[in-house]
Amino acid sequence: MKPARWPLLLATLLLIGAGRPWHWDLPLGEAPPPVPVGNAMSAAKVELGRRLFYDADLSANGTLSCAGCHEQHRGFADGNRTRPGVHGDPGLRNVPGLANVAWLPRLTMADPAITSLEAQVAVPLLGEHPVEMGMKGMEAELPRRLGADACYRRMFARAFPDRRGRIDISTVSAALAAFERTLISLDSPYDRDRRGQAGALSMSAQQGAHLFADKGCASCHAGRDFSDGAYHRLEPATAADQGLAEKTGLTSDAGRFRTPPLRNVAVTGPWWHDGSAQTLDAAILRHGQKLTDAERIAIRAFLDSLTDPTFLADPRFAMPDEACGKKL
Repeated sequence: MKPARWPLLLATLLLIGAGRPWHWDLPLGEAPPPVPVGNAMSAAKVELGRRLFYDADLSANGTLSCAGCHEQHRGFADGNRTRPGVHGDPGLRNVPGLANVAWLPRLTMADPAITSLEAQVAVPLLGEHPVEMGMKGMEAELPRRLGADACYRRMFARAFPDRRGRIDISTVSAALAAFERTLISLDSPYDRDRRGQAGALSMSAQQGAHLFADKGCASCHAGRDFSDGAYHRLEPATAADQGLAEKTGLTSDAGRFRTPPLRNVAVTGPWWHDGSAQTLDAAILRHGQKLTDAERIAIRAFLDSLTDPTFLADPRFAMPDEACGKKL
């Protein structure tokens, strides 16, 4: 074969290896989430992102992976009030769950500029307030560490044929974002009730759903994922965390945080932006509504109905046990 044809052959093989376009497994009538033009979905990219999500080599000292803070059985939340970073820096905010993040218009509690999953990756990976995974200034370590693994080289080549399999912050972020877009939770009792399944919701949960609307909860916890994406202040600001004001510099934004989505909320505790609500009932009462015990119990039953057991145990989202045909 003439040498001039090798680049064309290599490009063709990489494109073949990238596989077919991604197929969304969604309930009937549910539209797929938006996907950026520059990061099209593919099975190869999702597979790579899943492996990276569980790889502690993405942290400065190799001790913390994305999954170290985002545990599947907790709705990809953490279970701690806040989580310290790799160097022991105290966490600032409670770890949020990741269900349906592909549809969220804003992806952090108090930074309206971060509106894509690709951009959000930099917060834990490179952030300094607080330091989480601690890779700021160590960006060159990622291609060195991951590139030393022949399987990773093969996976990046398959996932990014258009970038000739390059391994860097950009492709790592793109792969992680692709995997996170697949974290779809739409099979809770609440969802099944909306699809017409008789008996999906208990009587108490049905009563709670009505109260949730009547008491004004749904004015902020709105839409499919129960968040209006806006910033609200429920309690006075604290010096420890100024909320939205940290980014805007406006005193009027002090103590304002994005409305958290409520998918799988019963398993994502502790609650509140700083994890200071140790029980879901305590979080409910901190919203300032006067509730009888019966009303609180009913609202709690409704929130319990937002738990999706299939999502919490879906093997497609779990730590992979093999890559490139070999056990990890």
